[in-house]
Amino acid sequence: MSLNRCEQTIFDYVLGHPEERHFWEDKVRALAAGAPDGHAVATELEGELWRYLEERSRVAEPFRSTAARENLRRTSLRNLAEHLLRMWAPPKKANRPACNPSSTG
Repeated sequence: MSLNRCEQTIFDYVLGHPEERHFWEDKVRALAAGAPDGHAVATELEGELWRYLEERSRVAEPFRSTAARENLRRTSLRNLAEHLLRMWAPPKKANRPACNPSSTG
């Protein structure tokens, strides 16, 4: 998975701060548990990540200095959202038809 610079900064920050990591692990799991559609969950998580970036850009490094230097422009955080879902959300069980070993085809 290739993350853009903004996504990589968020990811590194979250992994480097245990309280932030715990918060995001719980959030990702809760979002994933509440929705059957993975695409909708990724979209919602992307919005949450953007709000987080906006908030952190006011108070925490390295976000604050980056925002001051480059301004805070909306950028896609979709790859990061999907990556976090793969990392922390329990995998969905596939609804496959049961195999009938007694039938021959």
